[in-house]
Amino acid sequence: MVRHGRIKFRFSRSSRLQRAAEFKLVKAFGKTWIGTHLIMAVLYRETEFPSKIGIVTTKRLGKAVLRNRIRRRIREIFRLNQHQLREGYWVVTVARASCAFASYQELERDWLRLAKRASILGSKPHGSNPADFTQSV
Repeated sequence: MVRHGRIKFRFSRSSRLQRAAEFKLVKAFGKTWIGTHLIMAVLYRETEFPSKIGIVTTKRLGKAVLRNRIRRRIREIFRLNQHQLREGYWVVTVARASCAFASYQELERDWLRLAKRASILGSKPHGSNPADFTQSV
């Protein structure tokens, strides 16, 4: 049975940056933060839509299997933390060479640290259910 008001952790097409023009906009007009394993570029779009993410993995990282693994990990980090992000941001995450040897926990720590530095994290707790915070009398 599904409780009403429960937060869903989906990663739909509407959560992704897909067009090259969107990536170029973020690169041209966004602000960039550099971390140990990732580079995060953020652009604020004046909309009330949820934030979107784009992931860049170059061939310098290694073969396709490795690049796809890194992409899956970054997508999962975004999927689990998307409800903490403030609305209206486009986020492009670029994998650096050290991503190839980093664990999931290291990538998540680096991504969250960069998101915090970019001031895109909101005040919603991770995986919370709004119905759990209502006071019962």
